[in-house]
Amino acid sequence: MNKTLAALALALVTQISTAAPDSIATLPEAEAFARDLEQRHGFSATTLLGQFAEIRPNARVLQLIAPPTSPTQRSWERYRPRFVNEQRIAGGVRFWQDNAVTLARARALYGVPEEVIVAIIGVETVYGRNTGGFSVLEALATLAFQYPRRADYFRTELEQFLLLTRENGLDPLAVKGSFAGAIGIPQFMPGSQRRYAVDFDGDQRVDLANSVDDAIGSVARFLEQHGWQAGQPVAVPANLPGKPDASLLEAGIRPSLRAGDLFDRGILAAAAPESTVTLVDLVSPERETEYWLGFENFYVITRYNRSSFYAMSVYQLAEEIRRAMPANGAAKTARMDR
Repeated sequence: MNKTLAALALALVTQISTAAPDSIATLPEAEAFARDLEQRHGFSATTLLGQFAEIRPNARVLQLIAPPTSPTQRSWERYRPRFVNEQRIAGGVRFWQDNAVTLARARALYGVPEEVIVAIIGVETVYGRNTGGFSVLEALATLAFQYPRRADYFRTELEQFLLLTRENGLDPLAVKGSFAGAIGIPQFMPGSQRRYAVDFDGDQRVDLANSVDDAIGSVARFLEQHGWQAGQPVAVPANLPGKPDASLLEAGIRPSLRAGDLFDRGILAAAAPESTVTLVDLVSPERETEYWLGFENFYVITRYNRSSFYAMSVYQLAEEIRRAMPANGAAKTARMDR
């Protein structure tokens, strides 16, 4: 960031901080929200407003969520090493060895390979090391009432969070997470936790912040519920004769192209001609674009984070971890396209 952009960013944060009310409770939208939850879910509006009085709009949250002031160029070359690196590979091997029985149970129940579960947790929080230090209540309330661009989404997540904490007997003011309100070892948003998380350690509660077993089971169930196809491939490299037709990339991330039709266009990959795929372009400035064919399981990973870069990082980290597993450790799985 150059000096001019840095100065503008600082001015923006200062402006937000100066204009921010003393507490969330003073915002008319927050009071209306509390009254609505009282009517629909039986909360005490007075209690909610008392909790909102303990927090204020967080300028750092607004800074982190805002789109960049100038568009950044996509770069797979820069993105990949952040997640596919020796630290996460070695950490993934240890995590797998330490939790081999739980991971095998999750694979048996939900059909998701151990390495994929491990890789998602590795990408999200480095195996539980970086789960976030923001007040989830403050982050979600800030975004719900001070970020018009996605206010509807974050009001829904704030509602889900308050329901979640009530159901689990948690103090909403005490829960920590990411600047966007994601919680725990697998970084589930509150709505996802209520819909997909499972008590995988059998203690009669779901605890994604402290229970590795619950995190493992919940990641596997999330993928299974979004359509994971057990024993099916994720992605394969593709060789192109030149730049692809724009329509192939515009077809979107959901597989809708027949592999055989791509073969007829000179696009070669290790895929059955009748399989349905998407063409994935991994772009890097001043480098030749890397192309892959993504299958339904690739699309399922993007339901966790709607980015082809993210999904490919998870897949490649998973493959590296699987290959690095010692033969005398947890049983090595075959390739994910077995």
